[in-house]
Amino acid sequence: MITLHNARVAIQNVEVLRGFSIDITPGSMVGLIGRNGAGKTTVMRTIMGHLPLLGGSLSLGGQPLSTLSPHARAGLGIGYMPEDRGLVPELTVEENICVPLWVSPGVDVTARLKFVYEVLPELLAMKDRKALLLSGGQQKLVALARALTVGTKLLLLDEPFEGVAPALSQRLSEVVGQLRGSGLSVLISQSDLNHSRHLLDAEVVIERGANSLQAAH
Repeated sequence: MITLHNARVAIQNVEVLRGFSIDITPGSMVGLIGRNGAGKTTVMRTIMGHLPLLGGSLSLGGQPLSTLSPHARAGLGIGYMPEDRGLVPELTVEENICVPLWVSPGVDVTARLKFVYEVLPELLAMKDRKALLLSGGQQKLVALARALTVGTKLLLLDEPFEGVAPALSQRLSEVVGQLRGSGLSVLISQSDLNHSRHLLDAEVVIERGANSLQAAH
């Protein structure tokens, strides 16, 4: 599905990824595990197109991605949930969910919204509420819903359980678990495996921007 090979990425002239590689097969759930500052978010942003490759290669189903913009990658079926949620405070829940759909021509907005509300029915009741009025955990659910609208092939979840109350953390875990068997590939970054080890098919450990080890269950 997605292959990042020997990736080198720098931020402000500091090389953050130093030959990192990861391969995610169709329909699998993979954990990207590492300490804060190890390069997890950089991997996510590189796949999404927010950071350019200095070296190495990136492909989705054999199609090179390096020259494609982030919205073009979203159009190929890649959804991204950033750690900081990245919601627009003044927009409503539903408007935030629809943001990637507005830049993805040809997508059936009604059908994707219906799917999202089936997966996360609690968001339907708050769809007209402004994002700034939500708790941090509720904002995470909205960010997940937004990623799901376009993430039909690959879902990138950056620290989804970080800083969330236990009940909402459990809910996020349930939602991600529901996606198993749908053919969707999922990459989940975490500093530990407390919330997701039971979900994962494989773990890839990143240390200082490079591979440490890979362990399959």
